[in-house]
Amino acid sequence: MIQFIIIFTLLPSLLFASFTGTIIDKKTLKPIIEASISDSNHVVQSDINGWFHFATNETMFNIKSEKYKTLHVKKNALKKKYKMQLKSDVVDTIISFPIPSPTSLFLPNTIIDKKTLEPIIGAFVSDSKYTVQSDKNGKFDFSTNEKIIHIKAYGYKALHIKKDSNITLYEMSPIKIKALYLTFWGASGNSKTMKKIFKIIKETEVNAIVVDIKNEYGSTLYKTSFEQANSYGAHKDRTNRDIARFMKMMKDGEIYTIARIVTFKDEIQASNNPDYAIKKQDGEIWKNHDGMAWVDPFDTRSHNYTIRIAEEAAKVGFDEINFDYIRFPAKTGLVFSKENTQTNRIKAIDTFLDSAKQRLRKYGVYISVDTYGNILWTKDGDNNIGQTVKNLSQHADYLAPMLYPSGFAKGSFGKENPSSYPYIVIYRSIKHIENIVNPLRVRPWLQYFKDYAHTKMYYKKHQVREQVRAAENMNTNGWMMWSPSSKYHQNYFKTKK
Repeated sequence: MIQFIIIFTLLPSLLFASFTGTIIDKKTLKPIIEASISDSNHVVQSDINGWFHFATNETMFNIKSEKYKTLHVKKNALKKKYKMQLKSDVVDTIISFPIPSPTSLFLPNTIIDKKTLEPIIGAFVSDSKYTVQSDKNGKFDFSTNEKIIHIKAYGYKALHIKKDSNITLYEMSPIKIKALYLTFWGASGNSKTMKKIFKIIKETEVNAIVVDIKNEYGSTLYKTSFEQANSYGAHKDRTNRDIARFMKMMKDGEIYTIARIVTFKDEIQASNNPDYAIKKQDGEIWKNHDGMAWVDPFDTRSHNYTIRIAEEAAKVGFDEINFDYIRFPAKTGLVFSKENTQTNRIKAIDTFLDSAKQRLRKYGVYISVDTYGNILWTKDGDNNIGQTVKNLSQHADYLAPMLYPSGFAKGSFGKENPSSYPYIVIYRSIKHIENIVNPLRVRPWLQYFKDYAHTKMYYKKHQVREQVRAAENMNTNGWMMWSPSSKYHQNYFKTKK
């Protein structure tokens, strides 16, 4: 018997009765995604968690989903249980209404593209607790007693709207991210490296930077307010002594800012918490080839630590949080707190990202995740590291595969030396997953360093531009250049129009 439960909580509103609910299939307990909730004037859809928010001044609203019989819900049916036919089965609906409070703001609004003036479908509107999506007309209904709401949509700059702004039409600016990686040491605020990158951004198509907020060792770029990390000395090697000034420079230059946070590879955290560091069979802390320890992805203490630092980056104004090393080590024979199975690994990464998404919601930041390039070509399984395109795309806004041509083995793409064919590597890799995730949600890391695997040639303008051309032809969200030294040639990028 297929059933689903809808549990509503009345949020306060001045003009409308406003409801939140979760729609799930009662038999499988899985959320029902994109169910339509409507009255005669408005339609919203349930999100990936089956959650929705709806406001109406009518006496009845409807709930529809392709596989289910429509529910007709009376607003005045307080705390009543309804059994409704769902095709040949029965639907149980539980509706409960707490007493409303007159302290919140109801927002019947429309979200449009600032350039085309077309409605934006599926934009995410949120406060610290709830998220709704705009419908096919770009409209949404949202009720909150918080001071700020955030609006995000794939391929657009986020909006952060004050509750008392009285805006009813929200114009979002489209953006293709074209980012350069800025090293931990280069982001000091006064370095020559940063000044050169600023000049490139000012004069070319480049419009974003990726900055290490927590690097592979576990050091933080600046001293955060996270006392646990500070007590370990994570801030002692900080290179930026005035993050507020740094961020002001970014905002004044209209630069999109991405905070790269290394997740489970963390020498400082692991050495200070040996009880949840990854270990060898003999019980000693395991360290990889560069002498750095990792924390156990199964242990939620490691999740909380990294997410706490991500919150610090969001607080100072970064537009996006980029999680790197969000995986298990590519190494066998290690000891974890749980059985190291594919199911457990994928669930651990899912759990981390779900927690990050919930805790970062109140800041309105985008979340991106880095992956190995070969993940895009894995038919089944997680390559023993807990990453699959399908699972990552269910939680993150953007996927950032490291599509370095040098990272693919000889014979890949039918080529003896894949690094000599950068366009083919980038284009075909993204094309391969377009049925799983929209390329608009993919932003690859591109190679800006010497080929270390095949021909040993230096990647120059032709190789760099071929990668960019492939990303553009696949209509990705843009690209991010990885130069380990953060040295770039200005003439490799198109001059700003």
